[in-house]
Amino acid sequence: MDRIDLFRIFIRVVEAASFTRAADTLGMPRSSVSAAVAQLEKRIGARLLNRTTRRVSPTQDGAVFYERCLRLVADVEESEGLFRQSASKPSGKLRVDVPGRIGRLILAPALPAFLEDYPEIDLDLGVTDRAIDLVEGGVDCVLRVGPLTDSTLVARPLGSLALVNVASPAYLARHGMPRTPDDLRDHLAVNYASPSTGRVEPWEWMEEGALRALPMRGRVTVNGAEAYIACCLAGLGLIQIPAYDVRGHLDAGELVEVMPDHLAEPLPMALLYPHRRHRSRRVQVFADWLEVLLTRQLVR
Repeated sequence: MDRIDLFRIFIRVVEAASFTRAADTLGMPRSSVSAAVAQLEKRIGARLLNRTTRRVSPTQDGAVFYERCLRLVADVEESEGLFRQSASKPSGKLRVDVPGRIGRLILAPALPAFLEDYPEIDLDLGVTDRAIDLVEGGVDCVLRVGPLTDSTLVARPLGSLALVNVASPAYLARHGMPRTPDDLRDHLAVNYASPSTGRVEPWEWMEEGALRALPMRGRVTVNGAEAYIACCLAGLGLIQIPAYDVRGHLDAGELVEVMPDHLAEPLPMALLYPHRRHRSRRVQVFADWLEVLLTRQLVR
């Protein structure tokens, strides 16, 4: 095994904080990964990792060496691709994670065209509304909707999602049509709890350039988009939702838009990467393709 391969394995072990998880994402036996790190430590004459039964973490020397390895591997890959990028197509396994309904409604139907354009890329698509650890999970990039909190990741903004306020005809027949935020005190909402924090989101709207918020009464609280929409369809309350999510229901008359002049602030979208360097061509072409797709179908 050459030196650059040893560096790549060491990088993956540090990022996964586990020999087993690193081996899984590399498609190698765990014993080979462990042996590679041991070989690297012997070659440079320093202990690079603290090993416990639960977690692997870099030593002080290991943390310094990890940063060097990132730069070295990125430089090698950039140099190797310098003269072949225009002639060759990107290839290999691409691990991506996206929110559930964007994955199902937007990404999956468009994937045949992407895979036809890039026949040597295989996609490992994770679909979840929960925030995942990119580094630990060995994910190349993740699409996130809403404010970003992890400052260690590199973000590529992809526009924003317009939100709408909707209710079912059955709900409006029982409770009447809300026309202004003042009317909300006489209404129910299907409350949405963040899958990551458990925090129940208040009802929001923009007024004179400022964001306003009001906790809403509700009989039901959910933590997923599918249940959120289903409860609204069942007449359990008002919801605020990205417009693309309920476009079909609005067109079919199953939901009705309410208070169109009092909308929440659009939700920003961003594609996140573990770090700025060492970004493969397959990630770059996917990011470019995804930006065009989302702009065409979602962004307002």
